Amino acid sequence: MTPAHVVEITTPKKFLLRGLWFGAKRPRRMIIFVHGLGGSAFSMRKVVDTLVDQRTAVLTFNNRGHEGIAALRKKYPSRSLRYGGGAAHEVFTECVDDIQGAINFVRKAGVREIYLAGHSTGCQKSMYWAYKKGGKGINGIFLFAPISDWAAEMNRKGKKKILQATAIARALVRKGRKHALLPEGSWHEVIDAQRFLSLYTPDSPEEIFSYAQPHKNPRVLKSIRKPVLVLWAGKDEYMDRSAKDIARWFEKHIRNGETIIIPGVKHSFRGGEKTLATHVRRFIGR
Repeated sequence: MTPAHVVEITTPKKFLLRGLWFGAKRPRRMIIFVHGLGGSAFSMRKVVDTLVDQRTAVLTFNNRGHEGIAALRKKYPSRSLRYGGGAAHEVFTECVDDIQGAINFVRKAGVREIYLAGHSTGCQKSMYWAYKKGGKGINGIFLFAPISDWAAEMNRKGKKKILQATAIARALVRKGRKHALLPEGSWHEVIDAQRFLSLYTPDSPEEIFSYAQPHKNPRVLKSIRKPVLVLWAGKDEYMDRSAKDIARWFEKHIRNGETIIIPGVKHSFRGGEKTLATHVRRFIGR
């Protein structure tokens, strides 16, 4: 297990996020790992271990969507205040501030070769940041299992269940209660109204990987000029179609990059960590 030291990141909007720095203190390059829905700085540890080497460090950090329900701190000149956060209350578009804070932290530490690596919902955040910021300050992006949350739940729960929960969420938003949790029994996750609509409606800004909507123009994905490596889990349990079909969709719409399927692994890439790291190093070496 790779040792790490604890870091504290202050975002441009003064939110305080804690993280773990794995590897050398003065590495040649840094991979900033953006965890998925409800994950944390401790997520995907075996993947992180395989990515660290003598020249490469990895920074994991708690973004505002860490865990289920969590407390967030915002720093003011004379005090700090706590806010409700976590996956249940996260506002997706605020991921830009979180990721920019991590990039600024790494650059301040003297690292100039920087990559983003998103896992699951962290992939949408990585691409949305690159869309909003033009990819400034990074060398490339790795997408590990970039699943469409809407497509996954349409396949798992069905259209009727999603439409029922959508109606409840929209009603709460209309009443000015966008951060109210959906009633028990209406959905299988603890989640507030605005977060549900962001994750599980087809026209949300978060629905970046729209492979389940063949007529939708994936303009965010197509706008990214930085090199992008998509690594897809061949047996991902959240797929609504074959890995090959999804890979073809990514290959069609990514401007600069490639898509690779790692066979025999599920969404967590357990058992395929070394293969994943080999593809990442090869891509960096390009």
